[in-house]
Amino acid sequence: MGRISTRAADLSERLAQNALGVCRHYLPAGRREGRYWMVGDVAGAPGRSLYVRLFETERGAIGNWVDAATGEHGDLIDLIRLNQRHGRLADTIDEAERFLSLPPSADVEQQKHSSGPPARAGSPTAARRLFAASKPIIGTLAATYLQSRGITHLADLPALRFHPRCYYRSNDDDVPGTPGAFAALIASVTDDDGSQTGTHRTWLGASGIMKAAVASPRRAMGNILGHAIRFGQAQDVLAAGEGIETMLSLREVLPNLPTAAATSSSHLAAIQFPPVLRRLYVARDRDAAGDAAFSILTERASAAGIELLSLMPALGDFNDDLRLHGPSLLGERIVDQLHETDRSRFHRR
Repeated sequence: MGRISTRAADLSERLAQNALGVCRHYLPAGRREGRYWMVGDVAGAPGRSLYVRLFETERGAIGNWVDAATGEHGDLIDLIRLNQRHGRLADTIDEAERFLSLPPSADVEQQKHSSGPPARAGSPTAARRLFAASKPIIGTLAATYLQSRGITHLADLPALRFHPRCYYRSNDDDVPGTPGAFAALIASVTDDDGSQTGTHRTWLGASGIMKAAVASPRRAMGNILGHAIRFGQAQDVLAAGEGIETMLSLREVLPNLPTAAATSSSHLAAIQFPPVLRRLYVARDRDAAGDAAFSILTERASAAGIELLSLMPALGDFNDDLRLHGPSLLGERIVDQLHETDRSRFHRR
């Protein structure tokens, strides 16, 4: 793990010890409701769409947050970065350290007595152990799931594995009696050097053709910010997007183009650039969260001297395009959006 990523993980731990103070400082229009801080969105608008967990329970880690309207989620480092619209993780680290240097809030002692010492669920070590305990996807429900999404090129995907009974921690939005384990597609989240920093899970239904009927069928564990699920080794050109299915759809028609799935729009906005990267394609989702991520990436790429190009789907995302239009039409649409020098380099005819 890189030095900056290590600092971010340490700061996330420290911020969690004063989760209520973080919320009151960055999201002052929100309000505390039981074990959560409720607010409209990461920018701090009034409302109840986004909730931040204030106390550690068996159902989740202190400081974790979810926006029910967009599906965005993360820890308090992610929250501060999005709230402050930082283009660089280093800026967020500076901001977090500035906040932590302020006089401690009275909330800190109250939290300690109410919840006990905060503990981070889903550490990078646990994430690596889960991936190691899983098996290749060929012939499993994970393969069935991907094939049901129109993804047929399943060979040479070392970042993906399958677990037959992956633990699922239910939350307050799940129906009572939700099972504690499901089959799952397991994905390795890595840094630019290929070191695993986290694991992403997609829980599957019994048939494998749909995700499990739970409130949160996708979750990540470990150190995710800035990292991604990688298909191919990026050098000077990379295509990045949000979901695994989106990037594998791109791989169906551009098998030689290195791609990276950042797992969410907020993590896409923070993705680390390889040192020799000169051109970045962004596989967009047609929604407000995707637009916000692209805006942040535009600023970051410009500052780093990287050419940024947008890949736009006809429908909501490229997996929608693949399933409805097929690989031939999808390929034509994507190739038209490539830089001229990349068409012959990456497109399979």
